[in-house]
Amino acid sequence: MGKLQSKISFHTTKYRADGSVGQAGPAGASQQHSPAHTDAVTSVAALQPDLCVSGGRDKSVAVSSWRSGAALRRFTGHEREVTKVTSALDSSRVFSASRDKTVMMWELHGTSGPSQHFPGHDLVVTGLAVSPDASQLCTGSRDNTVCKWDTETGECLGRAAISRNLVTHLCWVPGEPYVIQTSEDKTTRVWDSRELQVAHTFPAKQHIQTFCDVSQDGRYCLSSSSGSAGHGAEATLWDLRQTRGRVCEYKGHFQTTTSCVFLPRDPTLAPSIATSSSDSTVKVWDQDTAGRG
Repeated sequence: MGKLQSKISFHTTKYRADGSVGQAGPAGASQQHSPAHTDAVTSVAALQPDLCVSGGRDKSVAVSSWRSGAALRRFTGHEREVTKVTSALDSSRVFSASRDKTVMMWELHGTSGPSQHFPGHDLVVTGLAVSPDASQLCTGSRDNTVCKWDTETGECLGRAAISRNLVTHLCWVPGEPYVIQTSEDKTTRVWDSRELQVAHTFPAKQHIQTFCDVSQDGRYCLSSSSGSAGHGAEATLWDLRQTRGRVCEYKGHFQTTTSCVFLPRDPTLAPSIATSSSDSTVKVWDQDTAGRG
């Protein structure tokens, strides 16, 4: 008998350490792209279904294609490292925060300069959350404050300060006027953006809360924790409707869990979350059982 040969062509993508992307396999010739940043990438977020936005130590903000890996736009204007980037999904507006204490808004199809500035924090800005319609922005800082802004005028609509509330991350609850915030004071807070008041504070954890995310249905939120040598470094699932305590914990990292996200829901699979850690691993978990995939 002759050798069985597959007639199916294949197509793979290689992601190289230098940031370039190439196509490998008989389906196409190799393609290479220059890195979007010239120094470490500090933050990344989805912009549109096929685009992402990233910020880096090189003080720049870049818009890239998920599909090709090519950098499509690059914005400069910050005087120091970009700490956070975000955007309302399907919006053409990009927001970036920096160690220069400012936040800037960029237009995807506009000029290379910022279309709006949001100055007002006294220390590095470490949290950004934009409303679903991109009309309002919430920012948080190591100066213990959370601010709300009108994205059209740049006007500060409110400012709230809480002692020792060193903000680490912010995210907006889909379809709701609520913003989730994690802090170095080991707590996760729910803010009502209408009056910029704390609507709920979850029970404090044993370690700094480093990051947060909200499920697409707006029912659950995640927070991740610092840690070392296997102590702490977990992610925690909270129910935004039943706010008495945690629903589930995801333990298995050995160093600080730096971020946590809800993965897009596949109707044929159990809901899942992903966590990344300073221990050089990314783990995928069954949301309901905390089992690792």
